[in-house]
Amino acid sequence: MGIINVTHDSFFSASRAPDPALVRNVAERMVEEGAAILDVGGESSRPGSDYVSLQEELDRVVPAVREIRSVRPDVDISVDTRKSGVAAAALDAGATMINDISGLRDDPDLARVVAERGVPVCLMHMRGTPRTMQDKPRYDDLLGEIRSELFFSVDRALDAGIRAERIILDPGIGFGKTFDHNWHVLRELATVVSWGYSVLVGLSRKSFLGAPEHGDAARSLPPEERLHATLSAQIWCTLQGVSILRVHDVRPMVEAIRVFERLINVPRA
Repeated sequence: MGIINVTHDSFFSASRAPDPALVRNVAERMVEEGAAILDVGGESSRPGSDYVSLQEELDRVVPAVREIRSVRPDVDISVDTRKSGVAAAALDAGATMINDISGLRDDPDLARVVAERGVPVCLMHMRGTPRTMQDKPRYDDLLGEIRSELFFSVDRALDAGIRAERIILDPGIGFGKTFDHNWHVLRELATVVSWGYSVLVGLSRKSFLGAPEHGDAARSLPPEERLHATLSAQIWCTLQGVSILRVHDVRPMVEAIRVFERLINVPRA
């Protein structure tokens, strides 16, 4: 899943594509490099960010979806939104999946839209909102609480009529979690996979990867210097059975996965 942010403030500046011509170029490049899904986001979810208005998000997302669909009729397009109005308009424009960081908690009508359209939905774990999620997050049972809260979202999806096979879970790396929490979730990804749903992980270039030893956010490498750490963590995700990797850098990840698959399939001499 290649990330296309039609925003001006997403944390990794190279992922921003605020105009349709740039969206088209990025989309074509990512598909050529091996992306199976393109994830379009019109509202930054970096720590401390706030909601944008419905109209502003529509003005960003819908033209981007149309632009991608016009040049790539065969690619799956996911829309990263918490708003039912954006989801409905994006699906009308050609999107094929919804990626909701709130896990259907923010907008009570979003589950209905997804169910009526019969599209996949990714339910992410997050406490609070992007604006508040990093205010001293605390867990007594990290994996147990993530599971409980994600399955609240799953129940909401099922109650709305979303079929189980169309539900994808995202443990929410970097969303309401300390650096240590992120490392622990990664270490226990096989447990998340065992919960019975496809799993998506988005960790590309996040700050904890720039500080693997000292764990100090103030001393973390900038996003532009986190590619190698990202690739290592994403290979780990693959080993644990993660189904979808949400990435900024499609070609490096595809090449790394191809080498990995080649290695594990080499017959013994």
